[in-house]
Amino acid sequence: MREGQNLEELQAIAGAFLKGLSKMPPRATATVVGLSGDLGAGKTAFTKCVAGVLGITDVVTSPTFILEKIYNIPEGSVVGERFSKLVHIDAYRLEEGKEMAALGWEALLADSKNLVFLEWPEQVRSALPSDMIKISFEFVSENVRRVESELI
Repeated sequence: MREGQNLEELQAIAGAFLKGLSKMPPRATATVVGLSGDLGAGKTAFTKCVAGVLGITDVVTSPTFILEKIYNIPEGSVVGERFSKLVHIDAYRLEEGKEMAALGWEALLADSKNLVFLEWPEQVRSALPSDMIKISFEFVSENVRRVESELI
């Protein structure tokens, strides 16, 4: 568990997470990271920080209304050749797992080069892989967020 009080600290937590991820054995399917926490707890901010650490120069915004955004991960990033795409999904507006089909969920999961960050995974629990990595976010105060994961 770590706490971040500003964007630099959140970026350091994102870097620690990616370092831990890079030490895990490669998977045969996509790596799915579930981001849980209340509104404003830091899920999208963390995803932006991860994208920055990965060297993604696109502007990363919440996919709340479009549900999914896909970013190319530059070669030579902290996760090496392991991943080529960061897939950012916000399931807040979904009600059940079968709604993930409209996003091409099965194809996304089948590609081991995909690193999928899924906000609000509890909304689509039935569609989630059993080996999903979990990160929880807690709003501690206006400037402090608590981040908890086995990889941090």
